[in-house]
Amino acid sequence: MNIMFPHGINEPMQNPPVIIRLAFFFFLICINSLIGKFVVFSFGLAPGVSSYYAVVVAMIIFTLWFGMWGAIAAYVGCFIGAGLLCNIPPVVCIYWSLADLWQVLIPFFACRYLKIDISIRTFRDLGLIILFGVLINNLVGALWGSLSLFAGGIIGAGEIFSTLYTWFIGNVVVCLILLPLILKIMTPKVRKHELFVKNYWR
Repeated sequence: MNIMFPHGINEPMQNPPVIIRLAFFFFLICINSLIGKFVVFSFGLAPGVSSYYAVVVAMIIFTLWFGMWGAIAAYVGCFIGAGLLCNIPPVVCIYWSLADLWQVLIPFFACRYLKIDISIRTFRDLGLIILFGVLINNLVGALWGSLSLFAGGIIGAGEIFSTLYTWFIGNVVVCLILLPLILKIMTPKVRKHELFVKNYWR
């Protein structure tokens, strides 16, 4: 939302109304849910698991751009799209969906505490984004997700490793190709928008 000033120059509002943030938050949930359902349906490996989980890139980027709004949308989107809509019991979804939350919060907190510029201006920024936004986060997510599915009786013990391996490798490939590129190109533009979050919530 832009305000038109008398001199004719559009300048973004510094603090958009809460209702705008909430509307955008539900929009993010819809995106995550729909894409999550689509990729699991199209490239399904196990219930809720896709060999090409492209939505993970969107979830990470939304969290880096929109803070905790993006993180919670990632959890809810996974709960609905890759969980409930893919026939995972609600009780299992509650803790299984935390996998996507860890996958977005690890790079989010790393960027905040290590002062990583998400527009990737240096090789340090790129290296740390790959470390925390491609490798560590997806390893934690794959491990949590696989063990959660086993604990919930969705997969057997013999399927844990194959699920973990495919989850991790698929996410790494997608994130390695798309994440740095999108952050580099789009972050400078998104930073100018009123909905961009500099800290945690605004």
